[in-house]
Amino acid sequence: MGTPAFALPTIQAIHEAGHAIVAVYSQPPRPAGRGQKEQRSPVHLYADAHGLPVYTPTSLKSPDVQAQFAAHKADVAVVAAYGLLLPKPILEACPRGCLNVHPSLLPRWRGAAPIQRTLMAGDRETGVAIMQMEAGLDTGPVLLSEGFSIPDAMDAGALHDALAARGAQLMLKALAGNYTPVPQSESGVTYANKITKADCAIDWRRSAEDIRSQIRGLSPAPGAFFMHQSEPIKIFSAQVENKSGAPGTVLDSRPTIACGDGALLLLEMQRPGKKRMSAAELMKGFALPRHTVLV
Repeated sequence: MGTPAFALPTIQAIHEAGHAIVAVYSQPPRPAGRGQKEQRSPVHLYADAHGLPVYTPTSLKSPDVQAQFAAHKADVAVVAAYGLLLPKPILEACPRGCLNVHPSLLPRWRGAAPIQRTLMAGDRETGVAIMQMEAGLDTGPVLLSEGFSIPDAMDAGALHDALAARGAQLMLKALAGNYTPVPQSESGVTYANKITKADCAIDWRRSAEDIRSQIRGLSPAPGAFFMHQSEPIKIFSAQVENKSGAPGTVLDSRPTIACGDGALLLLEMQRPGKKRMSAAELMKGFALPRHTVLV
């Protein structure tokens, strides 16, 4: 049971390991791209390419859908970023229950956007957990977990790929063994709320380190941004500089922007409708004069 690219390493790993996949559940095809044509999810496409039966209900709440799910007589449901709520009849349909690949060290960063929130908070350590799902939001006991030290330059896209790969291998281990689920600690709980547009807007009054964490956590998508000349300018990478000035002030032509504490040298940027490019390249055709104050 999975939908986006994060789930691909897991379905590929269990398929190639020889586990019998009796059914694949993924979210329904949705309009995407400029033409808004309906597109199947990455997991759906993988299943089609390998002759695996695919089910795409919009909800798992109806008795008919639940009966169909139970009729597969699966030993276990493997879940990775599926995106639909699993009601009690689904959670209890398989003898070994539903095992979820979660990209954080629970109970830290339960919820929708653990990878982004990990980086946005400036965490240096994270990991992946295999959790026995229950009715609560990522509250189930953990079978296995593996820590991961985050390289300083790693953004959310690279962390996504690293944790997806590790999660797939950890799921194989969980399926092959007889691990005892351990209840999560009641301390250290944090929630990774869904990313909103407000999360993406840069506030130059924050410290340079905090803004850099925000940029890393939102790169490559949806992207942290600031407004200039009525345009949202996205930033994909930046480095902290030992400079100072009024927050939001452009200090030089590279460009370096003063923050509440320190400054940020912008490295990769993007204007609306344009490709992602180095800041130096973007600045050739885009005026961001020294002493300009960004808001």
